[in-house]
Amino acid sequence: MAYLDITLPVSESTVPWPGDPPVLITPVASLERGDAANVSRICLSSHTGTHIDAPLHLLSGAPSVDALPLDVLIGPAVVLDLPALSVITPDDLRAANLAPDCQRLLLRTANSERALLTGSVVMRDYCALSGTAGAWLAERGVRLVGIDAPSVDEFASETLPAHRALLSAGVIVVEGLDLTAVAPGHYRLYCLPLRVLGGDGAPARVLLETR
Repeated sequence: MAYLDITLPVSESTVPWPGDPPVLITPVASLERGDAANVSRICLSSHTGTHIDAPLHLLSGAPSVDALPLDVLIGPAVVLDLPALSVITPDDLRAANLAPDCQRLLLRTANSERALLTGSVVMRDYCALSGTAGAWLAERGVRLVGIDAPSVDEFASETLPAHRALLSAGVIVVEGLDLTAVAPGHYRLYCLPLRVLGGDGAPARVLLETR
């Protein structure tokens, strides 16, 4: 078995979503200063880098990130390659002929080829899901959807229809995946967010196991 780490590294160079706080990593103790250990204070948005959106992100009273079921966050997953698209529609997903029992779907798009998640600003023309595509995935029983974009919705969207379709159905959303070196196919997913009590989301370490 081998593992692919599809998590973006977090540093002060990590680009936040416009309006979110930047990453700040501040040493508070240092071996070089004579302290007993190196210790840092880390300040960041709950939606930094590779992260999970819990239903509470948009829906008042909905489950928070610490309440998400582990059996959804860990298990078989499909990586689907959709490189030529700007907005993913239900027709695009139907054409992929997903197995009826697919519960975890990771979308590799042109974002990966363009390295949109590693630039110095949030690129606004990333590939995202249409609201109807989000609804289609929820209706067919997918329980986790991940994407190589900072959001499942288009940048200019104000109503966030894909988020709402997925989160209202209890589908876990994973954004900011580094799928650059990942081939389409079947894997085992390990997706573990920080256990933030009452959190609307949290950074996550996400791995794919190959055989």
